Amino acid sequence: MADGVKALALVLSAVVLLGCGAATTVQQGPSDTLRAYAQALEQGRVDDAYRLLSDEAKRSMSLEAFRRAVKENPEDVAEIARALARPSTDPVVTATVIVPNGEELALIYEGGRWKVDGSAVDLYGQATPRQALLGFLRAFERKRFDVILRYVPDAEREGIAGMSDEPAPLPSPDAPKDAAAPKDAAAPKDAAAPAKPGAPAPTTMGGSSAAQLTADKLKTAWEGPQKEQINRIVQAIKTALPGSQIEETGDMAAMAYGAGGTVAFVREHGVWKIKDF
Repeated sequence: MADGVKALALVLSAVVLLGCGAATTVQQGPSDTLRAYAQALEQGRVDDAYRLLSDEAKRSMSLEAFRRAVKENPEDVAEIARALARPSTDPVVTATVIVPNGEELALIYEGGRWKVDGSAVDLYGQATPRQALLGFLRAFERKRFDVILRYVPDAEREGIAGMSDEPAPLPSPDAPKDAAAPKDAAAPKDAAAPAKPGAPAPTTMGGSSAAQLTADKLKTAWEGPQKEQINRIVQAIKTALPGSQIEETGDMAAMAYGAGGTVAFVREHGVWKIKDF
């Protein structure tokens, strides 16, 4: 598919967002906006179609680039316009609000009013990487090690990734990444952290356990010899979360925190888990 068509596909979601905003100003709903956009494209009124894009879409694509995309791909544009003119389902108007602690709350516009989506009561959700991280932090604060296990990828939880029967020691937050022990080797329990300052080394959620990871094993490690390190890491993640960006690529995601730290996520069985941090 040509770059112009990709750009057109990218802004379709922005059209729906515009419809949401219009509903509160000129009583124009999402279906009205989609129909007007489709008609403008079908009739060659490119500038009118562009005006129906959201501000975010316009920032990502200039009017000149939009005109060029429509001109260079007339058949694809016509197909998009026909599809938009006949939506297969009723539009659902939603909004996402990020609260000060970094948590995302979803709202749905129903019966002329905004209502809180059911995801707001899912304290330990895993539908998105951010929701998974918030659920993990909430479980950690409440010492719910049984819940924390939900966020451990299958390989680490079942002990496929390592040799020892205890969770691997957490690295010092000042340990350079190249000083991390291989994930398939058992780290000595009394290993000293490298003194060289640098970014924190990645730590698997389940450690390097050959036996199945349990809530009791996690509690013993994280409330025992690893307590100070895990508390520092968690605090750094909590500090970074409100203004953070989580980048998703397929079934993988990542969020930077602190001085070079990264939370790595993986999607398994349709839910997000934390691979390392």
